[in-house]
Amino acid sequence: MNLKIFEKLFFKLISNKKNPYHPLVWIGGKPKIGKNVYIGGFSEVNAKGAKILIGDNCDIASFVSINVADSHKRCIEKKNKINYESIKIENNVFIGSHSVILGGVKIGHHSVIGAGTVVRKGKIPPYSLVIGNPCKIKKNYYKKS
Repeated sequence: MNLKIFEKLFFKLISNKKNPYHPLVWIGGKPKIGKNVYIGGFSEVNAKGAKILIGDNCDIASFVSINVADSHKRCIEKKNKINYESIKIENNVFIGSHSVILGGVKIGHHSVIGAGTVVRKGKIPPYSLVIGNPCKIKKNYYKKS
């Protein structure tokens, strides 16, 4: 089968738009993604309902979810609507595999989000190491002395 035909059928089947990162990266809405950014397969960048800004020179591993939407309170009937909050990831940030970045987060430049980390609302200072769930922030971990 012709590769172009296969590719067209494949994207139709998985309900995904072609993107410059990986065929199995789902991008929703219109996030602003900087230069020299890598996004690994099976990752999601969902900017439907709020803004996502990803700076230059970022490396986002496979199986990462970056999502502005939070529907848990609507689902359990505590609110009538989905909550949307913007996300900002500054330049030179690494986000490890199987991490989750939720709405209301700002990650400072030259920071590392360890594999499996869940980052909820708040500001991560530049040069930080962030690990775990709930996440622990090691400020200035990567700051040059």
